[in-house]
Amino acid sequence: MVATTLTSKPFWENPAPCAAGNFPGDVPALPDLCGHVLFATSGSSGAPKWIALSKAALLASAAAVNHHLGVTPSSCWGVALPLQHVGGFGVAARAFAAGCELREFAGRWDAAGFAGWLADHQVTHTSLVPAQVHDLVTAQLHAPATLRAIVVGGGCLDAPTGQAARALGWPVLASYGMTEAASQIATQGLELLKAPYQPAPLPLLPIWQAATTAAHHLRISGPALFSGMLVRDNARPWVFQPRSSPWHQTADRVALDHRFLTPIGRADTQVKVLGELVDPAIIERELAVLSAGRLAPGSFVVVAVPDARAEHALVPVFDAAVAPDAIAAVLTAYAAHAPGFRRLQPAVILQKFPRSPLGKPRRPQIVAAVYARR
Repeated sequence: MVATTLTSKPFWENPAPCAAGNFPGDVPALPDLCGHVLFATSGSSGAPKWIALSKAALLASAAAVNHHLGVTPSSCWGVALPLQHVGGFGVAARAFAAGCELREFAGRWDAAGFAGWLADHQVTHTSLVPAQVHDLVTAQLHAPATLRAIVVGGGCLDAPTGQAARALGWPVLASYGMTEAASQIATQGLELLKAPYQPAPLPLLPIWQAATTAAHHLRISGPALFSGMLVRDNARPWVFQPRSSPWHQTADRVALDHRFLTPIGRADTQVKVLGELVDPAIIERELAVLSAGRLAPGSFVVVAVPDARAEHALVPVFDAAVAPDAIAAVLTAYAAHAPGFRRLQPAVILQKFPRSPLGKPRRPQIVAAVYARR
């Protein structure tokens, strides 16, 4: 799938279902999938699953984001994320919805090349993941004057890196979203570019209603919600499982204050250590802040492995490309204040650090590599 296809009216009017990524075989011609685009998701069981988003849902999300970020027909969206993921696909949908220009950054990611490309094509809006913002900051590149907004998704951009990006002119805005919501659920507004960058709280986009359970699990409802999932067990035929409620309960834990959302972590990543619940993802965010920008997003994780005494042990795992002195410094700083149940085991360094096309660490493979060393 190419970006120019996604800005053509025939694509959006075609009722035939299609997949944004490499679907295994032909997309089944099920009536429930009419007018839908499929996006791959790993699923907790490991079985293949594809999220079905209607084209109407994708365009509802696109229109909401465009309005929130002041996109007009004279704007230019730049896409530097894979189109098979909803983050990249959503950028193309926004260009179509706004009737504005779309430019695609082709080839391998390169921070300097990207900065020059933005200037050459006078891109006004784009979406990046935290690792890409980190690369721009590390290279001390300045943003072109034409750029109005960068939506940062796919993970948390820590405050030090975000503030350093703003100092270089990069208009970074934190966002929170998911494939099931056709991209963004909550996104900072342009007015916050005048204030020091902070990763939260995030205002909900007007199209979304949100609530939390007693355990702070996020529930969402809105016109950009997915229709259901396409699933298959082994070699059996694909089966469409429709969403059964106007509300979707996620595995994410958040704090809601009126219409402002602050991510807390995922319920399915919490583990017991010495009888206390611990979320490794929260420790990762602490390490990122303590590193003052020296640890790139996606270059490390904290994983939990079974432990006979403590039930679980917390192991920091780093890409071999991370500077050893940066690892030592951040772990020393963390150890100085961490209570006993949140203490970390000695670091594991991986020569080949598994990542997704968006730069997200592939946790199952990383855990397997840690097990192999124990």
